Amino acid sequence: MHSLAAGALAMVFVGGSVGVSHTLVTAPLFTTQAVRYLAAIVVLVLLARALRVTVVRPRGREWLWLTGIAATGLVLFNVAVVRGVAHAEPAVIAVAVACVPVLIGVVGPLLERRAPQARVLPAAVVVTAGSVLVEGAGRADAEGVAWAAVAMLCEAAFTLLAVPVLARHGAWGVSLHSVWLGAVVFVGLGLATEGVGAVAALTPGDWAAIAYLAVLVTAVAFVLWYSTVAALGSGRVGLLTGVAPVAAALAGVALGTRVPGPLVWAGMSVVVVGLAFGLWSRRGGKGS
Repeated sequence: MHSLAAGALAMVFVGGSVGVSHTLVTAPLFTTQAVRYLAAIVVLVLLARALRVTVVRPRGREWLWLTGIAATGLVLFNVAVVRGVAHAEPAVIAVAVACVPVLIGVVGPLLERRAPQARVLPAAVVVTAGSVLVEGAGRADAEGVAWAAVAMLCEAAFTLLAVPVLARHGAWGVSLHSVWLGAVVFVGLGLATEGVGAVAALTPGDWAAIAYLAVLVTAVAFVLWYSTVAALGSGRVGLLTGVAPVAAALAGVALGTRVPGPLVWAGMSVVVVGLAFGLWSRRGGKGS
């Protein structure tokens, strides 16, 4: 239950970031992300030292897996979302990402050299269906659909590419290495496309949003999420991504910016049913 709670909390932070990220739509994209990940590096290092966590240096093929996490799950994912919403309504991107539980449920166990669990696949379909109801639907052109597909694959890659390196590096090592690699890319992109002066354009509101994203959505949520992947296996943990859209909807209620309709509440209920079937109804096995 501890591992489930950690993964669910990570997705709550991610879901809550939807409203926060919306405040950054006019901020310079790459510079904002560069500052976010640079700040997250500092937080991760300080926390690791305070908790006396040892982080080892990557070696051999591990560099490829960790670089893959940074390039797809951090950099390309953010680009896909920004480019995608220029050609599609945000709900289209969200619905694509909501399909991640099914993809992780199939591919994750294969990377762990075992067959997908019988309960996980139907539960993943249920969680995905509920997430789609929560997020709704929207219009998109062909390019928007393509970027939505890229966002879905990148979101899945964030979890799947960590599987081969979690055993040696643990949640802290995977989080720290992927974050600093992503920061390097974003700093380069920011300097090349937006210039050094872009940092000065950030408003106090932008800095507040960046702080939330850096501390809770990046440093804390990354460690919580990868700890859950290590404990439960990628197949089962993929179901917890369904918590994010529910958290986003509830955050909208708390902030008074969004009042869910009947379909949204129905979707939340469907997500809960899928999670119960795929996670808590199972006895024995990894992560129980």
